[in-house]
Amino acid sequence: MQKTWLALAAAAVSLPALAQYPEKPITIVVPFAAGGPTDKVARDLAEALRKPLGGTLIIENVGGVGGTLGANKVAKAAPDGYTLLLHHIGIASAAALYRSLPYKTLDDFEYLGMINEVPMTLIGRPNLPATSYADLAKWLESNKGNINLAHAGVGSASHLCGLMYQAALKIDMTTVPYKGTAPAMNDLLGGQVDIMCDQTTNTTGQIEAGKVKAYAVMSSKRLTSGALAKLPTADESGVKGFNLAVWHGLYAPKGTPKAVIDKVNTALRTALKDADFHKRQEALGAVIIADARLAPAEHKKFVEAEIAKLTPVIKAAGQYAD
Repeated sequence: MQKTWLALAAAAVSLPALAQYPEKPITIVVPFAAGGPTDKVARDLAEALRKPLGGTLIIENVGGVGGTLGANKVAKAAPDGYTLLLHHIGIASAAALYRSLPYKTLDDFEYLGMINEVPMTLIGRPNLPATSYADLAKWLESNKGNINLAHAGVGSASHLCGLMYQAALKIDMTTVPYKGTAPAMNDLLGGQVDIMCDQTTNTTGQIEAGKVKAYAVMSSKRLTSGALAKLPTADESGVKGFNLAVWHGLYAPKGTPKAVIDKVNTALRTALKDADFHKRQEALGAVIIADARLAPAEHKKFVEAEIAKLTPVIKAAGQYAD
């Protein structure tokens, strides 16, 4: 009886606090360096969330170890709604890529809803002989053992895309890791590496400027804007079933009160309809989520399915990280 009374009393005390949430600034942890595509998504979303959530949002960049340092910081934070995580597909790939993680991806977070999807593009150095995907396929076949594939570091979207592309073609390439997209792109532009698979947020400017060769979109549908509209999908080009997009979602520490989860989710749905947010994301080639994955439960189901899809590819490649 006494325990029941204490529990009811604690709940009653917490209700006013939840009703006033947020009473102080909310920190959104981005597990990558400032200036990158995920950081851009976070800053745009924070601006769109400010009004519907009714509070101040602060972006904190906690980069390192493929995004796992920032994710772990949020997993270990107080579950009060004042520390959130904005992560991309890496939250799913890390579950397969790292031999051990300091957190459990499906158990240590509350899933708040998905934000967007960003298509991937396959690009090549400017002096690569191939001018179409058909030409590229022939070039890859005839240059087996001498192909350099750049990526932005272990756990990055470009790393994951490269692994999946090699597995789909059954061609081993020399993967060249960099500390971020910028140095990888610089070496691609300079001809030091041959090809790279990366998201439109990183490649659109170079494609439209004609500074790289562009071969395909790695998602299931063609894009509709600018120079990207001319690119076939990987599936159309013969890499059947290939579909990879970088998606972003919002998370809170496990145990965050349901009232807070509901309020953040409601604010997120409103923010994703904001005209300025749409304009900024479309300029990056991103597609705003407008389906069932906006719901926390469906968001979690999607991440679980992504882990199941990505794990065999990563295991087959044998590219684990400690």
